[in-house]
Amino acid sequence: MADVIFFDLDGTLVDHRRAVFDAIGHIVDDAPNATVPPDELAQLWWTLEARHMREYLAGGCSFAEHHRRRLRGFLPALGEPVPDSPDLLDAWIAERYLPVLAASWRCYPDVQPCLEALRRLPRGPRLAVLTNGDPGQQRAKLARFGLLGHFEAVLTPTELGAAKPAAYAAACRWLRTGPGRAVNVGDMLSSDVHAADDAGLAGVWLDRGIDFVTGGPSPDADRSVLRIERLTDLPDRLGLRSDPVTG
Repeated sequence: MADVIFFDLDGTLVDHRRAVFDAIGHIVDDAPNATVPPDELAQLWWTLEARHMREYLAGGCSFAEHHRRRLRGFLPALGEPVPDSPDLLDAWIAERYLPVLAASWRCYPDVQPCLEALRRLPRGPRLAVLTNGDPGQQRAKLARFGLLGHFEAVLTPTELGAAKPAAYAAACRWLRTGPGRAVNVGDMLSSDVHAADDAGLAGVWLDRGIDFVTGGPSPDADRSVLRIERLTDLPDRLGLRSDPVTG
């Protein structure tokens, strides 16, 4: 039996993609001087998020600076001037983006039932979250939906000193387990499954029917991939069973 199950967060536990598009939609509605259509503005923000998040994860900038870079690329299309001051950029993010983003967070309906089923196992695995996101924001998501108590640890590049894929080995060391006794569950076939497999963990692909990056259909996967369509399928897929009730 697995000693630890790591769960990705965005796209696995919380619908981050929809939250981002909902948040930008609200912002665009209040921007009469936008230079491009609303759907293009939302896609621009998503593209900038991916680009500058990669820079942050590679150590090229701070988390706050990745937000500033994103905003510098977005404001001209929104029809607004770009402030010279980092403090003003930070204020825009704090006042106009983060509150509407947080209001748009949604937990997938299969999350709580899965975690409750794992908790009921008499000798079940330990559970942890392994995410590339900002620790404060990611813990806030879990707290919003009452999920923090299910997890022994919430691990991010801040705690581990590395993002995925290097984070897999670091996360196993953090929880004092070996990769061969760990499972990683996530929606990204490459970074959550193949990379976990390469690190010696068992990667489980949560195929929610959509590509998290493009919004298109799920990518193709070979038959060797451990795949589930709902988190509630995870215990059976891993062969985890409650002990039979005896009289």
